[in-house]
Amino acid sequence: MSKPKVIVTRKWPAEVEAQLTSLYDVQLNENDIPMTANELKQALLTADGLLTTVTDSITADILNIEGKRTKIIGNFGVGYNNIDINAAKNQGLIVTNTPHVLTDCTADIAMLLLLMSARRASEGERLILQQQWTGWKPTQLIGQKVTGKTLGLIGFGRIAQAMAKKAHHGFGMKILFYAPSQPAQTIIDDLQAVRCETIEELLTEANFVSLHCPGGDGTRHLINEERLKIMRPSAHLINTARGDVVDSTALIRALKEGWITGAGLDVFEGEPNINPDFLSLDNVTLLPHLGSATEETRTAMGNCVLKNISAFFTGQNPEDRVV
Repeated sequence: MSKPKVIVTRKWPAEVEAQLTSLYDVQLNENDIPMTANELKQALLTADGLLTTVTDSITADILNIEGKRTKIIGNFGVGYNNIDINAAKNQGLIVTNTPHVLTDCTADIAMLLLLMSARRASEGERLILQQQWTGWKPTQLIGQKVTGKTLGLIGFGRIAQAMAKKAHHGFGMKILFYAPSQPAQTIIDDLQAVRCETIEELLTEANFVSLHCPGGDGTRHLINEERLKIMRPSAHLINTARGDVVDSTALIRALKEGWITGAGLDVFEGEPNINPDFLSLDNVTLLPHLGSATEETRTAMGNCVLKNISAFFTGQNPEDRVV
């Protein structure tokens, strides 16, 4: 019996690629160059399964190609707004993601960005790298204390809750959150968290605001000029969610004009293209989408995809099916 054919759009951890090679007729992306729209269409015509990443734009135009062989798209990432889900559903395609496995590492990055922004770590590093540091001074790079401050979380899913635990139990931070659904009372009690009725209420009270909501049309530019203006002038904005949740132009203006003190970003609108105005700012910390970038997590994400496509190819319903 022939093995199912799967095409992997980017280079994956070696351990995962080895398993794919042993189990399937697999086409790997050895040079790790993103596939073009035409190459993705060709993949849909020739593979039983297409294994994508969150940087692959799987549009309706790509999905609607006639004569598809592909029946399942295994997305490497918890987010799947890179895929036109409605088009996939209309085409009868199954789409899976990789939830659960990247929670702690992404929460770690969110805390890292919070600490770096609060303590002006990026500015300090640049001072040394540019050989401009002349020694300790009582007033040099004065930042903000984190311990005991108020952290506001927009979205309160697994990653937000993990960050809240680190912040509350590790740094004694007070936790506010805004979420459309009510979390378990045991979680709220453990964190002594307070639920805000509106985003505006949270923004006006928090010293640090961290975003943990999904991307897509419903949350595009959720943080805009109007909302940035009601944040505390001493506040910091942290984004490890999706780049389009924040209006980049408005955030740059907020940082330049002092509506807020700082920001820490791991995701950007239109990434990998970043608004160049960010690069001229001292009061923003920029990371290249490192949220899940640990050996353990990326391997676990790949194994999650393996589990999902294995279930599909053996006639079962994939555990992490999103459509």
